[in-house]
Amino acid sequence: MGESFDRGSPYGLHRVLDPPGVLPQRARRLDPDPRPYADEVVVDVERLNLDAASYRQLRDEHGSGAAVRAAVLAIVAARGKMQNPVTGSGGMLLGAVRAVGPDSPLGLRVGDRIASLVSLTLTPLRITDALAEWDGESEQVPCRGTAVLFGRSIAAVLPADLPEPLALSVLDVCGAPTLTDRVVREAGPGASVCVLGGGGKSGSLSLAAARRAGATRVVALVPTGAEAAAVRSAGLADEVVVADARDPVAVAAAVGAPVAVTVVCVDVPGCEHGAIMATADGGTVVFFSMATSFADAALGAEGLAKDVRMLIGNGYVPGHAEFAIDLLRAEPGVRALISGRERQTLRP
Repeated sequence: MGESFDRGSPYGLHRVLDPPGVLPQRARRLDPDPRPYADEVVVDVERLNLDAASYRQLRDEHGSGAAVRAAVLAIVAARGKMQNPVTGSGGMLLGAVRAVGPDSPLGLRVGDRIASLVSLTLTPLRITDALAEWDGESEQVPCRGTAVLFGRSIAAVLPADLPEPLALSVLDVCGAPTLTDRVVREAGPGASVCVLGGGGKSGSLSLAAARRAGATRVVALVPTGAEAAAVRSAGLADEVVVADARDPVAVAAAVGAPVAVTVVCVDVPGCEHGAIMATADGGTVVFFSMATSFADAALGAEGLAKDVRMLIGNGYVPGHAEFAIDLLRAEPGVRALISGRERQTLRP
């Protein structure tokens, strides 16, 4: 690599060190060298946003913030990317464009402040500051280092009118509300929708998207009374119910009449069966949690004799960044919920 701008694969195959022949997301190790190939973009990283399932697992396993920080550093050093070995998930990043290869199709310029819209599990990453500014107590990680975007990567220039941590939080989950909008519109006028985890980032956005798409019964399921009060205050749901999403009988009882669409935005494993039981025959379950087990979902539906369509949200829907940011701007309740969660976790 270097000034000659060697050509690589738009899918990043040239960055895969081990094992050969797989795409970067499946690789055990990537090459994070910050010199760009011809169609690559190199980013000076300023903040990582760990996905909720990954951060929860790391926190549960390692306990203290210092131990979580050490675990993240060890993962990135060993793998050349941030991919939790237990959950398989990563997150996304915020930074400024350092270099743009002459053949890059992403339309970015040096100095642009961007959020990546592809997972850290496939993004070559170096950390150069030992995460010295991060206490390990938040999903958002102040960070200095470099990352590489491929020709087939996706990134969004950060909106100037929003605080960067808030924009990063929304862009991290922007696929959820956009796919929710599509699925609810497919279900037809007057569809009923339940969002498991309706008080979180992806959940609150999905509630707003469901209502915008024409749902006439919107149910938010949350784990605590305090979270229920926050969602009610935000005005995003017609019904707010409290139940443990891992308890399928409790979920079904709390939701009551089964809904046409259930959206799972809970960052813990074991929520598949409750989502299936809450959904009417012929309805759709959308799984957005990285803690979802395909086997539990498929075998659970079979065992319950439930004829439901099950979709795995892959994080990309055309126009997803713009759609989610528009929801944030247009829906004060969404902004209040997400801003409140960020105030609880971010440090000065």
